[in-house]
Amino acid sequence: MVYLDYAASTPVSEEALHVFQQLSKDCYGNASSLHDAGGRANEILAYSRQSLATILEAEPGGIYFTSGGTESNILAIQSIMNGLLPHKQHVITTSVEHPSVHHAVNALHRLGVKVTIIEPNQDGIITQDILKKALLPETGLVSIQHANSETGIIQPLAELSPLLKERQVLFHTDAVQTFGKIRVSVKELGVDAMSISSHKVYAPKGAGAVYMGTCVPWKPLYAGSVQENGFRPGTVNVPCIGAFVAASEQTMLKLDEQHKMDGQLRDYFLQQLKKRQLPVRTFQYDDERRMLPHIIGCFFEGFEGQYVMLACNRHGICISTGSACASGYHHPSPAVKALRLSHRDALQFIRISFGRRSSKDDIDQLLHTFENLQKEKKGE
Repeated sequence: MVYLDYAASTPVSEEALHVFQQLSKDCYGNASSLHDAGGRANEILAYSRQSLATILEAEPGGIYFTSGGTESNILAIQSIMNGLLPHKQHVITTSVEHPSVHHAVNALHRLGVKVTIIEPNQDGIITQDILKKALLPETGLVSIQHANSETGIIQPLAELSPLLKERQVLFHTDAVQTFGKIRVSVKELGVDAMSISSHKVYAPKGAGAVYMGTCVPWKPLYAGSVQENGFRPGTVNVPCIGAFVAASEQTMLKLDEQHKMDGQLRDYFLQQLKKRQLPVRTFQYDDERRMLPHIIGCFFEGFEGQYVMLACNRHGICISTGSACASGYHHPSPAVKALRLSHRDALQFIRISFGRRSSKDDIDQLLHTFENLQKEKKGE
């Protein structure tokens, strides 16, 4: 199988699998228990918080473990709004967020919170001017993704955060797609809260984390919760969290090497498209710093993206038509529509994403499948 859908999920690394197995066998105590087994589990959690905090340039006391990116987004947004004063009950987010963010703000809207959804410009970017127009005196929280999982567009959070700090508005970002792919620093981005997930960084599914700054007046969504300092209920999954942290540490050590490889694969793919004269248009931003290196959004002229994805699957190649969490809907995603494309063009969107095991041979097999599709269309 050729796997080119790393933006959706990654295989579990040997390091993460080893840690998960060892902790499952040796560290099975409940971290909330007062006996030695519980104390050992709690030590693993303390180390894990410190490690993630170091990677994120954040305070370890602000790290709260969750079951993944979706729960991280929902708990972060709703817990923050739950802690804000009545005169700050306005939240701003974007049309191109992960579905979990929209689930969170829709739930808040049903409770009476004012919600504003802003649109990026034609390049997919939220600018200061766009954000400034949406701010109100009662705005309490802004949630903007660090990068889009479909287009790979990175939002200029560090340029937006000073505007929010001036107005004492809290800033949350969904960094699930960027954590482990580029360097992510709470300090540099200027955010107050951040969501990340395990299965994007070669760890088992089932773990994630939220960072909350010390200035954030959050209140638990679930009253009476005692785990994770009240942030969420349920026994903490220590083996999965340990594997998440081990994978994160390894991913950061290999980050520069992976960047180089992603760039080489991207260049090779673009070169081969021209060489083979395939009618595949790629979404490219003039400033490469605005794009995640491992994601390529494409438009295959004459074919709907879903058809191309299924054709590739028949040949043992895994690609995507967009966010896996929004799959099953036969219409252009908000992230693709935000690029001001026609409905026809937007339906042609496919996403290719590289990872640790990707190779030029994988690219060749993908392009060979594209060539066969083109020949079939021509009746050859």
